[in-house]
Amino acid sequence: MRQILFSAAIALAVSILLTPLLIRFFARQGFGQEIRVDGPASHQAKRGTPTMGGVAILIGMWAGYLGSHLIGVGYDAEGPTASGLLVLGLTTALGVVGFIDDFIKIRKGRNLGLTAAGKYIGQLTAAVVFGVLALQFRNDYGLTPASKHISYVRDITTVSMGVIFFLLFVSLIVVGTSNAVNLTDGLDGLAAGSMSLVMGGYVIITFWQYYHACATKPEAGCYNVRDPLDLALVAAAGAAACIGFLWWNAAPAKIFMGDTGSLALGGLLAGMAITTRTELLMVVLAALFVAETLSVILQVAVYRTTRNRLFKMAPFHHHFELSKWAETTVIIRFWLLAGMASAVGLGLFYSEYLSAVG
Repeated sequence: MRQILFSAAIALAVSILLTPLLIRFFARQGFGQEIRVDGPASHQAKRGTPTMGGVAILIGMWAGYLGSHLIGVGYDAEGPTASGLLVLGLTTALGVVGFIDDFIKIRKGRNLGLTAAGKYIGQLTAAVVFGVLALQFRNDYGLTPASKHISYVRDITTVSMGVIFFLLFVSLIVVGTSNAVNLTDGLDGLAAGSMSLVMGGYVIITFWQYYHACATKPEAGCYNVRDPLDLALVAAAGAAACIGFLWWNAAPAKIFMGDTGSLALGGLLAGMAITTRTELLMVVLAALFVAETLSVILQVAVYRTTRNRLFKMAPFHHHFELSKWAETTVIIRFWLLAGMASAVGLGLFYSEYLSAVG
């Protein structure tokens, strides 16, 4: 528990203190956000706001994770693990893809960075490397960071995949979550606030898995997760880094996370789901991000078949803006939805445990 608190405290401090430095630096360099022309007219006033603030989230996460381990040396805590480093590696790799995308937008002065193909290549490369490595690093109990079973709250042993199908499955999750968070990042603080709630849920899940790990406490309802405590440090650092960034990203935002942040946070969500064996539960925990993605898919499908729009604009947070909701009203209500989804996910997680122990 001490390490989790250290991880969160360090990540929060680094993120909240580093972000204003990035605001000044990016402003001097002219690294301002380009706004999509077909977006809400009110958003044009945000043009030029410093972007790529996801750098602060990434640095905060790494500082929290590594700092907590350095402090842990003083009381003989376990060091970094394969699971924790792989999740942070996936998060960083997608952050690099997002950084390249943001940088191209800034240099070209338009809201178009990497081509769709270029972005997908980057996402898929990160996903495949993560997937291959996640099946390695078997520990003394025979556990690897990921398994080739589809999981809900734990592995569904009747549903197993070969390596190729597993890599396809990982790619689907990584591309899906990174694009989902990217779509949600359309209002000041919406993605950062929502992700902090989801990662807060994962802190509880991973600590519970650690306390009821089959490796140390074999009993009914125990969990076969390789490094649950270390994953709790990653989740705590992620939640705290998002909160620190949110201090400056809340409406009216002084800085945007850009694709640097949104793609990275999508990678964090995917990595946590895969390594904690909660891929299907993640759909509930991150229901807001899923709903934002579905709104875009439905908008396109309905328009192509009927030539009518289901929403005034997609993703559907813009629908409420165009329905005359104040931006802050949309953001706070969506945070509430994200919090409720995380609570429902935790409830499902615990109810599964209760059914397992009888």
